Amino acid sequence: MSRTALGMPAVRPVHGQGNLHASTAFPAAAKAEMGNTQMRANIRHATHTIRGKRARVAGELPDWEELRSAGSAVKEQVMARLPELLEQFEANFTARGGTVHWARDAAEANRIVTELVQATGSTDVIKIKSMATQEIGLEAHLEEHGITATETDLAELIVQLGHDKPSHILVPAIHKNRHEIRDIFLAEMAETDETLTSEPRDLAEAARTHLREKFLSTSVAVSGANFGVAETGTLTVVESEGNGRMCLTLPQTLITVMGIEKIVPTFQDLEVFLQLLPRSSTGERMNPYTSMWTGVTPGDGPQDVHVVLLDNGRTAVLDDPAGRSALHCIRCSACLNVCPVYEQAGGHAYGSTYPGPIGAILSPQLTGIESEQNASLPYASSLCGACYDVCPVKINIPEILVHLRDEDVRTRHGERSDEGAAAAPARTRRLPQAPSQMDLMMKSASFVMSSGRRMALAEKGLPLGRAVAGKDHAISWLPGMAGGWTDERDIPAPPKESFRNWWAKHSEETEQRVAQDGGPVSGSDAAGPETDTQHDEGER
Repeated sequence: MSRTALGMPAVRPVHGQGNLHASTAFPAAAKAEMGNTQMRANIRHATHTIRGKRARVAGELPDWEELRSAGSAVKEQVMARLPELLEQFEANFTARGGTVHWARDAAEANRIVTELVQATGSTDVIKIKSMATQEIGLEAHLEEHGITATETDLAELIVQLGHDKPSHILVPAIHKNRHEIRDIFLAEMAETDETLTSEPRDLAEAARTHLREKFLSTSVAVSGANFGVAETGTLTVVESEGNGRMCLTLPQTLITVMGIEKIVPTFQDLEVFLQLLPRSSTGERMNPYTSMWTGVTPGDGPQDVHVVLLDNGRTAVLDDPAGRSALHCIRCSACLNVCPVYEQAGGHAYGSTYPGPIGAILSPQLTGIESEQNASLPYASSLCGACYDVCPVKINIPEILVHLRDEDVRTRHGERSDEGAAAAPARTRRLPQAPSQMDLMMKSASFVMSSGRRMALAEKGLPLGRAVAGKDHAISWLPGMAGGWTDERDIPAPPKESFRNWWAKHSEETEQRVAQDGGPVSGSDAAGPETDTQHDEGER
């Protein structure tokens, strides 16, 4: 399949498949997850440790901000030239003995990989940690066709053996502590017995023993890719354990699934990302294992080498100027490690392959905001901006979250007419809804605040608010949707009077003080807020 068949640019972009696995929207899922105090303690400990390491190693570089800007600039160039760069990569990878496959969605990618494995006659594959293969649900698809996929990354293996789902981009088993991991190994690994301790060294050794035979006897490996270099046709995987190096060198057949956004233009561009990625992800100055391969090398390593270039909604994201920078993501997970919402709710609450702040903007764009599960994700944020501050490629996640919230509101009211909404399957389209409590509250606020006179009338209700607050000086109950605030926190009592009224009483006094200090105040300056009040109705 060519890049034209992917929808670039001749065919309308389509949303992806397989990314969501939730049956409940984020608010309900998060409320349930927050009851798991052990999970929250595990995540808090791990994320605080990683963020501390990241801050130290990033602070060592005097040009860290310049590196972030360079990474962002390269990614912007990639988005502007994506079809051209993909075709350049295909030509160079093919010229060096590799085979390129194009997959429009998860179903197509799964079919391609399954057929390639079946062609070898093998019923076993070893896997390197890959977000792209998780996104398309490859492991489950292979299992349906009688093929067993064994995860070789330690954290992914823990999740697989525990019949669980990953909860973090970098550390999939971050929600488990070492004692829970020991229990999983005892239950699922025949090689272990009660002498196994919960010491990390012993757990790692148990995993090595379990995997060693797999490495030596399996002839097919499946990987993802951190980067693909258009200039040379080179694929790159970075990892910390060495399992990736084993998968990339020992088998006869190597199949890589790579999202089309992972392309970089030149080999020199890797210099930027191989500094940004390890510092932002694991808090290391460089990755212990950086593996690169360009097609086939006769007599050395896999001799049957394939890459599946995956769209699965990426062209739909590219089609949105306000949201396309989500495709800049290099999967470092720095945003998860600083997010107060992720720290409390955990990764499973997001119900998608990509949790945390990046998942809250990427998942709704990849698979469409029409579903209730996706529509709730852009609200899974306090908009504190910590994610933007640490992102190595400067993705403005808060800005995109606000954009997607707007898209959600427009979708609910039937106001979207773009091709993405028209392309959504009928079962996921939401019919226009009657105005909600939030709609009515916002319209009421707009009506009052757009007029100085109406605002002044509303301010006359401040004494009523203070009366409700009582001696505790806090409002502990509000009706309807506003009760969502008072269920969890008290609202401070309103002030005794508004600034508008205070200014009316003290403006002359203020003007005199300023004049005494040698700064005469003009009539228009002294008028303050009252000037706006006089002209509000006329401007409207």
